[in-house]
Amino acid sequence: MSVHAFSRPVVRACLAVAVVAAGLLGPGLVPGARAVADNPYERGPAPTVAGIEAPRGPYAVSQTSVSRLGVSGFGGGTVYYPTSTADGTFGAVVISPGFTAYQSSIAWLGPRLASQGFVVFTIDTLTTLDQPDSRGRQLLSALDYLTKSSAVRGRIDASRLGVMGHSMGGGGTLEAAKSRTSLKAAIPLTGWNLDTTWPELRTPTLVVGADGDTVAPVATHSEPFYQSLPASLDKAYLELNNATHITPNSSNTTIAKYSISWLKRFIDDDTRYEQFLCPLPRPSLTIEEYRGNCPHTS
Repeated sequence: MSVHAFSRPVVRACLAVAVVAAGLLGPGLVPGARAVADNPYERGPAPTVAGIEAPRGPYAVSQTSVSRLGVSGFGGGTVYYPTSTADGTFGAVVISPGFTAYQSSIAWLGPRLASQGFVVFTIDTLTTLDQPDSRGRQLLSALDYLTKSSAVRGRIDASRLGVMGHSMGGGGTLEAAKSRTSLKAAIPLTGWNLDTTWPELRTPTLVVGADGDTVAPVATHSEPFYQSLPASLDKAYLELNNATHITPNSSNTTIAKYSISWLKRFIDDDTRYEQFLCPLPRPSLTIEEYRGNCPHTS
């Protein structure tokens, strides 16, 4: 019978077993087979510091605009996604701007994260004055649109989703994770929310604060957010050094580096990125403080 009569996954698995059984290659020398056997969600080459700090990752990125007139529950936005479909589906992340802001304020994250192997949706909110609870609902509405109705829905694995947001969008990120515990990752960026306790969260959460934030000071926002998260949860607190409330509105290598690592580890279950999260990063020119626990092995 022709090899073509078998499905590709079957052939690939059989070849991998045959190669390893024959002792011709060590386990580290059959990366394709290991990816299939160990983690089907790994995307992209083995990570390096230079790779996650670079302005762009290994994937070419396309983008498409979503009009607010064609959606409900949020204000439209821009979808950034890996152009190639050769690696299959990707996890997805929706990002909300902050109070009085538009998607342009967090647009730099779209191509930067998408080029690392995610579908990223930077959204506008229904009004620029929407509060965190509303922004949380809008993040979830945007995720539902992205996975069920959007032109790129076929590129997305709907079981692997995350949320991010700046300021009140960061507060909305916590609200979204509280409402939908199936989310795989949450990253509030200099988040603002009058509710400072989040023991209900079950989503791995990276809280990012700024030492010079006078709008959402870390002492009354990011630090209480982090401290209230369950001790059993995969969680981290990154306080940016020499930074302000609006630091996440501009391209920032430290934010990108740890956001990429967090999303890769928890949306893609890619343990190759644990090296950037554990041992815990030390204070530096860009990091005032980092707290957290090493990711739990799944």
